[in-house]
Amino acid sequence: MRCGKSFANLWLSAPAMQIDSDRLPELLRKGLVPVYLVCGDEPLLVDECCEAIRDAARAADYAERHVTIVGSGFDWNDLLLSTQSLSLFSRARLLEVRVPSGKPGEHGARILSQLAARPPADTILLVVTGKLDKQAREGGWAKSLEQAGALVTVRSLDAQHLPGWIEHRMALRGLHAEPGVADLLAYHMEGNPLAAAQEVDKLALLYGDGMVRTADLENFLADNTRFTVYGLADTCLEGDGRLAIRILESLRTEGVEPILVLWALAREARNMAQIAAQIAQGRPESGVFQTHRIWASRRSLVTKALRRFRPVQWQVMLVRAARIDRIIKGRAEGDAWTDIESLVLALCGVRVQAAAVPAERGL
Repeated sequence: MRCGKSFANLWLSAPAMQIDSDRLPELLRKGLVPVYLVCGDEPLLVDECCEAIRDAARAADYAERHVTIVGSGFDWNDLLLSTQSLSLFSRARLLEVRVPSGKPGEHGARILSQLAARPPADTILLVVTGKLDKQAREGGWAKSLEQAGALVTVRSLDAQHLPGWIEHRMALRGLHAEPGVADLLAYHMEGNPLAAAQEVDKLALLYGDGMVRTADLENFLADNTRFTVYGLADTCLEGDGRLAIRILESLRTEGVEPILVLWALAREARNMAQIAAQIAQGRPESGVFQTHRIWASRRSLVTKALRRFRPVQWQVMLVRAARIDRIIKGRAEGDAWTDIESLVLALCGVRVQAAAVPAERGL
């Protein structure tokens, strides 16, 4: 399909719009616009929005795709010249311009505004950036792109919305999940939509269009997390020092970054500190567990760990974790792996010699 004339008519009639990414499929069903600006700081979600636009463009016979990545020393004049030559070819195409920093500079901003004012013939312009703040979205080049087509904002998934996103993704893969499955998976993959998406894909391979029950997911996660940072955190709650050190050594040998190991341990210590404090204030344990999404399979672990330490001791664990974080970032002296090992043993309830951790007492 040759789209020049019809596309021009569509552009003249299409209002400028700013939408959240979940409305993009609806927008694409109504037809293409000449310019898209996709911005956000969650790579998986940004890329999936871009892929949806690419698919719609291919379906409309925009058969060619040209990708430009803007980096240090990029010549914006070359981009402008390339757009002026596109109309010499017979095939309509998608021009994808990636600006990871979200800051095209003064010259780049002028070029993007110029392209927005006069979109190249037979071309869809897709500009992809990192997260843009409100001021950036509502001024200058970004506003020009929006007025020429659509600004698609990709928002990060927080803990509250991740279960719903996982549930929707499972449904798209043909999976049926009993209540609690999406919440359990969200807990294990908190803050990492890419990991959650990969786990959903694995479940789709295992169960096809069948039902995924909580017990099935618990077994699946147990098989996949025993020697991961999640398995390490659970083993620390269990208090099995020997197995915890074995898992830690396995992670280190496999090249897992210490910051990722520390993240899992600190997250668990932070959750436990909050749980212990709330129970100490007189809140019923069952209610606290429900608030913090402690599922039946983990309640024995959490209960065992709560009996091992007083609330203040969990705060001490967080102090230790903060010091390790400074070591990893080069802001304090020490060996990160040695201190992580001490933290793992402490979480397991194994007493470490005072000389090894002089700043932490009361364990």
